[in-house]
Amino acid sequence: MSVHDIATPTADPYLRAFEPLLDEFDYRVGQVDGALPAELTGTLYRIGPGKHQVGKTLLHNIFDGDGMVSRLVLDGKSVHYRNRYVRTCHFEHGQTSDRIRYRGVGTQIPGGPLANIGRLPENVANTNIVNYAGGLLALWELGNPHRIDPDTLETLGRCDFDGKLGFLGAFSAHPKWDPATGDMYNFGLDVLPTPRIRAHRVDRAGKLHSLASIPMLDLPWNHDFALTQRYLVFVLDPLLPDVAKMALATHSFVDSLRFKRSKGTRFLLVPKNGGRPRIIEHEALLHVHLTNAYDDGDDVVVELVRFDCEWDDFRRGVGQVNTPHVPQFPASRLMQYRITAAGTVIERELTDITGEFPQFDWRRGTRRHHYSYLAAQGPTSAALNRIVKVDHRTGTTTACDLGLASVGEPLFVPRTRDAAEDDGWLLFLNHDLTENLSQLVILDARDLESGPMATAWLDHHVPWGFHGTFSRRIAATAAPVPDPGSLPSR
Repeated sequence: MSVHDIATPTADPYLRAFEPLLDEFDYRVGQVDGALPAELTGTLYRIGPGKHQVGKTLLHNIFDGDGMVSRLVLDGKSVHYRNRYVRTCHFEHGQTSDRIRYRGVGTQIPGGPLANIGRLPENVANTNIVNYAGGLLALWELGNPHRIDPDTLETLGRCDFDGKLGFLGAFSAHPKWDPATGDMYNFGLDVLPTPRIRAHRVDRAGKLHSLASIPMLDLPWNHDFALTQRYLVFVLDPLLPDVAKMALATHSFVDSLRFKRSKGTRFLLVPKNGGRPRIIEHEALLHVHLTNAYDDGDDVVVELVRFDCEWDDFRRGVGQVNTPHVPQFPASRLMQYRITAAGTVIERELTDITGEFPQFDWRRGTRRHHYSYLAAQGPTSAALNRIVKVDHRTGTTTACDLGLASVGEPLFVPRTRDAAEDDGWLLFLNHDLTENLSQLVILDARDLESGPMATAWLDHHVPWGFHGTFSRRIAATAAPVPDPGSLPSR
């Protein structure tokens, strides 16, 4: 993707969703509409690209922005906000220079192929933030996680699990937990020295164990996976690298991927306790995120958001930040796939509402869940502007529409540890595009149509982001703010 120095001013409110936040804040939220649930206590962490620029030089791909963590502390009476950028090499360089030094997923270093050959995209730690060993990990799937202090949000350094992540140190942005054991499972894609998927288990003490190393000569790009009681479940779409373009660095990483429909999608089932993986062939799908998976007798059931668009349309859409064009969300459907013991794949549509960032009650991980939640697009909106709940048993959907807005991923928080599924709250960040301010919105998960129970208005906006987590631990709001060093130039 190209890089330029001057943004084009626009009055389109939808473009506000991607405007940068160049300050780091720490304050108690002053305005809360409605009533905060007294029982809802803990800390919500969100992460996403806070700015798409190196100095004053603008970047255009949504995956290339510097990772920024937002922390929202709820004590039952108030909300406290703090944000901080992850101090990656990419971020630190951008504080002192306008020159593009590092290659991105969609950004090339100026100077043509010779300036980019042999360089992988730089880790910007912007995709997910998860609880780990009493702290946090900021994740970006092509490299090591960054350790984050849960109180101060200070960057504590990279985590390579004692060097066990392999040559590239890849660790997916979407680890999954087994609720029965507390173990974390994840994977990494290795391009060198030979293409393969590496599957890992991280025990509750934080030690990483290798589960499987699966060679794949035509290794596709894959972002997510799911977990059952027996398997790690991968849905491998035919999104394959153009070897010549990638090796010679004539194109960016994302522009070097090609969707080869004739190869179809492969469902890969990797046994958690060892053994030979199963591969089941299916017609070509295009997706990014899975919701959950579970075993049903000898069958395996997995849920995902399927895109109804061509790969080239998706690729162009993610490369429109800092342009006059509003990035378009492709039409999609929430789908369920049943993989039988005989190798047949049975497809079921759960809803045809366009949405992304599917979520569920994490306590139901590896087991059948009855409700899914989506950030969804209203019929007249150019952004994801409502939260939708899908009841798998009845097929009904309910929604909360936020109007001219840009909503983020909804996270479900149960009312109590042993509360019934769906008995709790949905928490998400919403960017009110009319006021150009962001909000923490809390919905009753059983009654979305009644609207927000509470809306905590921030003093600023938070740029459109990706994923997050919730902890019942109440972060220390009095923890000292780390020395900010040099912040992004305005």
